[in-house]
Amino acid sequence: MKINKYVEDLRNKSAAELNEELVAAKKELFNLRFQNATNQLDNTSRIKEVRRNIARIQTVITEQANA
Repeated sequence: MKINKYVEDLRNKSAAELNEELVAAKKELFNLRFQNATNQLDNTSRIKEVRRNIARIQTVITEQANA
């Protein structure tokens, strides 16, 4: 249910807002990878979660472009 709500929120956003969210998610992923490389990251499952969120955002962007 939580994921479905997130995807619904993404679908209600404009293309510019989705691009902003995508950039923010990629920055977060970079920071998480950096922390993981320096052994500062406690919750490594967050990397997987952020990667999936990036994929969800890109999917919604593609859906809107094709519509």
